[in-house]
Amino acid sequence: MSTPKGRASPVPASRGGARKPGAARRLLESSHEIGAVRRLVDDAADYRRPEVRRLRCDLALALRAAAHHGLAEGVCNHFSAELPDGSARFLLNPRGLLWSEVGADDIVLVDAQGRHLAGRHAVEPTAMFIHAAVHRLARKAVVMHTHMPCATALALTADRMLDTTLSQNAMRFHGRVRADTHYNGLALSAEEGERIAGAMHGADIIFLANHGVLVCGARIDHAYDDLYYLERACQAQCLALSSGRPLAPARADVAARVAAQAEGERLQSELFFAALRRTL
Repeated sequence: MSTPKGRASPVPASRGGARKPGAARRLLESSHEIGAVRRLVDDAADYRRPEVRRLRCDLALALRAAAHHGLAEGVCNHFSAELPDGSARFLLNPRGLLWSEVGADDIVLVDAQGRHLAGRHAVEPTAMFIHAAVHRLARKAVVMHTHMPCATALALTADRMLDTTLSQNAMRFHGRVRADTHYNGLALSAEEGERIAGAMHGADIIFLANHGVLVCGARIDHAYDDLYYLERACQAQCLALSSGRPLAPARADVAARVAAQAEGERLQSELFFAALRRTL
């Protein structure tokens, strides 16, 4: 039978010949699906690894300790800790749970974009935007965000932050604190999270105007110790201000020396966290 003019003759695909476009597309889609399944399996397996479980236990303990110390607010705010494998994945407390009830198995694993990877709970959007940006851009391993009362109170003042030359507790933070003086509403976009991360300029702690505070560190126990003593320092300043009497700060060089001394006494941070583990 002759072929109509202008139409190519159909060539049947042989066993060794090229696959049809539809088959190639299905093969490609199948390989993508297999890759996605493998990643899910890897995430779930990593979530159960002993070293990751220890991180989950420590993060859950820090949350329960914060609730015990009056630093929580409803089911809002978040603590996060990056996995130490360079994958940019991090652990985060879930949406909808009181900090006082969070256990290791409630902690969620997410990626650098805040996408849920493992864990039985959902994640709150503001947590994804703020924490993902601070981990990624500010290079912080541990990020603790709270609206704790006295630190937030100082973020409402014209100074926007703690005076690190006042109390001894305040001096441990001398040179480690910044203030973000711009409040832009709820952090419901990647751009706002990135703006907050950029405002840190390498600091461990940032007071967020009209909002709250972020405390960051290399370890969960050290970061929680800073969080606890930051609120104590802010409380002392608020009480001193309420007296109506003039404040009497120390010299800046003395405050800097105290900050260096405190950084050299991190065993106290570890002992404090160990005591919390025994009692909570």
